[in-house]
Amino acid sequence: MYGVPRTISVRHTELGAALTNHTLTADGLRKRYGDVHALDGFDLSVPPGVIHGLLGPNGAGKTTAVRALATLIDVDGGSASVAGFDVRTQARQVRRRIGLVGQNAAVDEVLGGRQNLVMFGRLYGLNSADARVRADQLLDTFDLTDAATRAVSTYSGGMRRRLDIAAGLILTPAVLFLDEPTTGLDPRARNEVWAAVRAIAVRGTTVLLTTQYLDEADQLAARISVMNHGRIIASDTPDALKRQVGGDRVSVTVPLREPLTSIAQRMAAAVKAPPAIDADTRTITFEVGTGVVAIAEIVRALDELGVTPEDLMLRRPTLDEVFLTLTGKEVAR
Repeated sequence: MYGVPRTISVRHTELGAALTNHTLTADGLRKRYGDVHALDGFDLSVPPGVIHGLLGPNGAGKTTAVRALATLIDVDGGSASVAGFDVRTQARQVRRRIGLVGQNAAVDEVLGGRQNLVMFGRLYGLNSADARVRADQLLDTFDLTDAATRAVSTYSGGMRRRLDIAAGLILTPAVLFLDEPTTGLDPRARNEVWAAVRAIAVRGTTVLLTTQYLDEADQLAARISVMNHGRIIASDTPDALKRQVGGDRVSVTVPLREPLTSIAQRMAAAVKAPPAIDADTRTITFEVGTGVVAIAEIVRALDELGVTPEDLMLRRPTLDEVFLTLTGKEVAR
């Protein structure tokens, strides 16, 4: 649905030369508002061309971190760089190499989609001809060409958000900051935005995504950092974070006529894991390293016993459980 964003050659060359081994780094950032430590030793390292999720409960400091990295606020201490430029001492160079899509759409709802993008192109310093070319490229990339002349006020939520993201890509940034980009969107619109974000990363832009939708981070992010009280408390791939809260769980529901305890013992020997037995529901649960392998062993053991289970279910740890374990808070809905 979405193509790979193209770019005006002169600007792409300039940005490409600025990329470093780690497009985005932060070391010990601190920011205080009165008695509140919004950032309290914030560390982050993100390589180029990946989608990195930044999760945390309300008040964890996610938006403050984004604003600091995007040079919108100064920090009280620590250092950070974007595409090789210091955010505190080289803010102008940083701003030329980033895009920022905040929680609220920045596009003008009275103007049409093309008019909005041309306006942003001019604000970014493109001449009129290049601004029009870039606007048409982005409208095509984000499947908005047919709506180019319509007022943005007539756009659906997903279309408006895609246009907002397109505006942040006028100069093909080295880093794109997406601060809760799908808040308030319906499932279809969220999928549209997800497809657009994936296309951006394929082109080589680093994406820092803050979100409270854990399924969104699971779908998009190659790595995830969990933030609480102004600092990163865990950072890894989604699968590795899930393994921190336990292995896969395999549950077997045994028919009423079958001997529950002896069946549990036989399956436990097969998977080499202790059983958790719920006599009321006649369910036997095992926590195992790899659920698919355990299921094969359990099915083999049941077949040898001549038992047909009423239900057999594999459940893997979720990011919701990771979030709750690390922060002690339920996921915001």
